[in-house]
Amino acid sequence: MTGTDGIRPSRAWAWLAAAAAAALLCAPGAASATGRCGKHPWCNTRLGPDARAALLLEQLTADEKIGLLAGDEPFGVAGGEHKHTGTSDGVPRLDLPTTYYSDGPVGPRQGRTTALPIPLALAATFSPQLAFQHGLVAGNEAKFKGNDVIFAPTVNILRTPLNGRTFEAYGEDPYLDTRLAVGWIKGAQSQGVIGDVKHYAANNQEGRDPSGHSGDPGSPLGGGSEGSRYFVNEHIDERTLREIYLPHFEAAVKEANVGSVMCAYNKINGPYACEHHHLLQEILEREWGFKGYVLADYGAAHMAGPSLRNGLDFEPWPGLAYGRAQVRAALLTGQATQAQVDDHVRRVLRTLFAYGFFDRRAFRDDDSQIDKPAHARTAQRIEESAITLLRNRGILPLHAKRLKTVALIGAGADGFTTGGGSGKVTPFTFTTPREAIRKRLGPGVELRYEDGSDADQAVAAARGADVAIVIPADYLTEGADRKCLTLECPNAHGDQDSLIERVAAANPRTVVVLETGGPVLTPWRSRVKALLEAWYPGQEGGTAIARVLFGDTDPGGRLPATFPARESDLPTAGDPEKYPGVVNEVFYKEGVLVGYRWYDRKRIAPAFPFGFGLSYTKFRYSGLRVRAAGTGATVSVRVTNAGRRRGTDVPQLYLALPQPSASVIQPPKQLKGFRRVTLGPGSETRVTFPIDRRALSYWDTGANRWRVARGCYRVLVGHSSRSIAKQATIAVGGASCLGATARVPEQPRPGAGDGGGHPRGDDDGPD
Repeated sequence: MTGTDGIRPSRAWAWLAAAAAAALLCAPGAASATGRCGKHPWCNTRLGPDARAALLLEQLTADEKIGLLAGDEPFGVAGGEHKHTGTSDGVPRLDLPTTYYSDGPVGPRQGRTTALPIPLALAATFSPQLAFQHGLVAGNEAKFKGNDVIFAPTVNILRTPLNGRTFEAYGEDPYLDTRLAVGWIKGAQSQGVIGDVKHYAANNQEGRDPSGHSGDPGSPLGGGSEGSRYFVNEHIDERTLREIYLPHFEAAVKEANVGSVMCAYNKINGPYACEHHHLLQEILEREWGFKGYVLADYGAAHMAGPSLRNGLDFEPWPGLAYGRAQVRAALLTGQATQAQVDDHVRRVLRTLFAYGFFDRRAFRDDDSQIDKPAHARTAQRIEESAITLLRNRGILPLHAKRLKTVALIGAGADGFTTGGGSGKVTPFTFTTPREAIRKRLGPGVELRYEDGSDADQAVAAARGADVAIVIPADYLTEGADRKCLTLECPNAHGDQDSLIERVAAANPRTVVVLETGGPVLTPWRSRVKALLEAWYPGQEGGTAIARVLFGDTDPGGRLPATFPARESDLPTAGDPEKYPGVVNEVFYKEGVLVGYRWYDRKRIAPAFPFGFGLSYTKFRYSGLRVRAAGTGATVSVRVTNAGRRRGTDVPQLYLALPQPSASVIQPPKQLKGFRRVTLGPGSETRVTFPIDRRALSYWDTGANRWRVARGCYRVLVGHSSRSIAKQATIAVGGASCLGATARVPEQPRPGAGDGGGHPRGDDDGPD
């Protein structure tokens, strides 16, 4: 471990290097790497990554070690054709190759790429299987653009939908976030690249710009000055950290074996995230057993001494905190030790050995290697599974043969909608909704298109049409939060809410298809016939939207975040200490009541709840069974397609945990399982949810451990967080619970930081 004592790691690894060298002398024959390692002792693939790293570390000079702490690419970080997001030049003398880094969560930001649906759209699929495919495509293209590490996935929890990076992550629930993060990392790392889960931890706001213009398209990054991510200090209690903001990172380490972790800009309870002993060393390294390396977000490293002492292994850019002069000064003044430098370099080297970096040829930067048609099909499948039907008053699916005139209106109808920052990508190809709808309608149907910039013309086009389809779009970006939740923040496309109101008044058969990066207000929702959320749909979004509109496929999405009825209902609303902060101090007063937990506890009716999404068919649940299983339980329910069409459903398991004391507030329910199933008309299947010890636990701050409280646990199975179809009760620890269908015995006392595994939410099978 990197630590403040400094000496023991160096001695341990010197001993390991000596032992490895001795083993080499005694070995009957060394197995040399077939890649680019050379003919050095550390190239023996019969040795483990620890031994190989120790041997290489022993041969590095003090100056070479310092040089490996920081990146070497000062100008190309903005991306571009054949430009990596970051580099570490290696040590040619010892055949240590250059390491190349790339964004990101939507695909490589390095010239053109397969523009995948945004991660929040992926979250709407509720499918770890599709998360694997999303990660596989992004990882494959990062590889074929010559990169070794991909800066993804982004897993920060949606604390407020005003956050400019809402579109980059997986929504408001830590369990959903966990399952998708694990799937994505496994998919990306299956391609030979190293994943980089980010941003550790609680990077939940970018900063608000009072003018509201920093989030406009084309504006420079980082303009959100109030509660800026660069300076904000977030006051978060330990229970909230453990239950809400850390589980997805824990699963990335323990289940997905992620190779690297990116520490965030912000401070947490005082220290910067990249200088945070508790987060980086006590939790990440010691409790979770992380053996990869920690790298800083760009500009998130500050001082060499605190970073070296507290767990930062690598600064990709700009290389100021870990510049040679700063590191030497920290060593000379006793702020850090050579042993700590050695340990950081060792962690980087060990990771490179563990993930095959030395034992393969360098990845070539050549787009011709990419299977673009196959990746396009994956992007389309994900988007079709993400599109979420929020309202349907008998108008969808549309029937092309019954239509003579269609009005198509809005900024999203004839362009590529995406966010800004590290999630901004340029597609290889793109089919607009306008093109796809035109093709799907066929000849003989008039398509009237208006971009919505002139509301009078849009109304004229809508009036008298058989159906009016409005596709508004918003814009979210890294570096600045949005000023409000309406479609006018930022006001890049005019007054889109008024446009929808006027079109709906002119044509009672109005369908709205949102292309947004997160939840928005929908004040007109009761005045339109149908409402779909398509998110930022990626390069195949137009085709996917058309197929859903015309019933070629079922809208498969469920909301990964609550859509509020009013902005004043947000958990952070009305209190500047909660958000955006006062003098860069933010207090997480809501605690564990994030997202739907807040709305449930406060009994606030949202516009559309977490987990909600309609189908073109109907699903019925029956036969709920709850059985004790070891120190946990299993829950199963029969799902029946009671309609006349093939469709997709996502049954969801929630638990209501007992309140062990007055000071421990429990949400009314917490997601603990889900299954995505696709069934033909009249078909049924039984889905099973495992409940392990961790699912029954809360973080006991006083004892510094996960704890299962004695009491009655309600089991809730439903279509969404607000639509519960079946209920049961589990009695835990000898509690007397009326009508309990299962009894779980007293739990063994876990050690600090131990809470068992994570319940899974894998697909029952392919869609």
